[in-house]
Amino acid sequence: MSDGPFGAGPVLGLLVAAIAAPAVAQPAVTVLDLPFRVTAMRGPASEVAVAVATSGLLPLAKPRAAVPALETGEEDSAPIVVVWGEGGGAALGLADGAVRTTLLGAEAIEGLAAAETPRGALPGSRRAVSGGLSAYLTGPTRAAGVPGAAGLTIRERQPLGVTAEPKTVPVKTVTVSAGADSVFASARPRALRLAGRPAFLAATLDGTSGSGLALIGHRAGSADWSVLARAPVQPTAPTRIAALADFTRSGTPQAATLRGDGVLQLWTLGADAVTLAAEAEGYGAGAPDADLAAPVEPDGTGNADLALPVAGGQALALVSVKGGVSERLRAALPAAAEHGVAVLGRGTGARILVGLADGRVAVVAPEGAKP
Repeated sequence: MSDGPFGAGPVLGLLVAAIAAPAVAQPAVTVLDLPFRVTAMRGPASEVAVAVATSGLLPLAKPRAAVPALETGEEDSAPIVVVWGEGGGAALGLADGAVRTTLLGAEAIEGLAAAETPRGALPGSRRAVSGGLSAYLTGPTRAAGVPGAAGLTIRERQPLGVTAEPKTVPVKTVTVSAGADSVFASARPRALRLAGRPAFLAATLDGTSGSGLALIGHRAGSADWSVLARAPVQPTAPTRIAALADFTRSGTPQAATLRGDGVLQLWTLGADAVTLAAEAEGYGAGAPDADLAAPVEPDGTGNADLALPVAGGQALALVSVKGGVSERLRAALPAAAEHGVAVLGRGTGARILVGLADGRVAVVAPEGAKP
């Protein structure tokens, strides 16, 4: 029998290579068995997760206040995801590579969640908390044609000297304006550290139809809070902050945002500039108050990835944002993403939780292991 004009060598070589090549792991997707319909989800770096962990409802879920959460760089966190809705609530944790469920009363969770909106804050908004520092939206306005806030109010606990008598902890409060022709969008601000100092990032509505970002912090040599830098105004509103992290391990925080037209953008945050580093179309889905994405921390010193729904919400994508936006994998979801994305664990052991529009919670194991 003839080997043909090219011989058997190349064909056998391809067969051997195909056999020797390791199989590429496919993401595994399952649905949690919960006895209630989920309408809200909060990830580890949320005030609700920390409150549940410290409330006594979960004695073993200790908060990680001393370990900065990757998605913000500065906000406190706890190793749980909290979900609640019609008829119940639950804390979700990771044990031996599997998601474990602890059922809780929805009323208890809703009571803790009420603290997200302090007195005087924009109704329905959520504050950012970093230790003794917090920031929330104030001054409801429709100057941009949609609900927004005229100011960002920052509260900072002050040192209390040694005293024999109990005293109220002094708090310094200041409100920062979004600036001329701008208001703050009704979305949660994010806490971070910039050059070793605390700062906040907030989404803005600019002009009649634009949107952007405002970086708020202390200028060098000043103790006053002010807008340090702004992102260039985007032609589409809103711009929603999806996640904060040092995605590229450059030592500088980056913000992943989602525009109203489905464009994912990565911004580098500097003390005097907010610079666009990369962008890609076709991402983003979820309710206005949902956390649209979450970073997936590496096992070691690698770069963080970003987990987020694709446009329309029918699949979850895991993307790398180092040197541009490149999609690592895509996992089909059993229903559209609606109530947010959160991550438990890290690296190959990470489990990505997605709140679905039909009230279920999907669990995605990126490396194909049992969710």
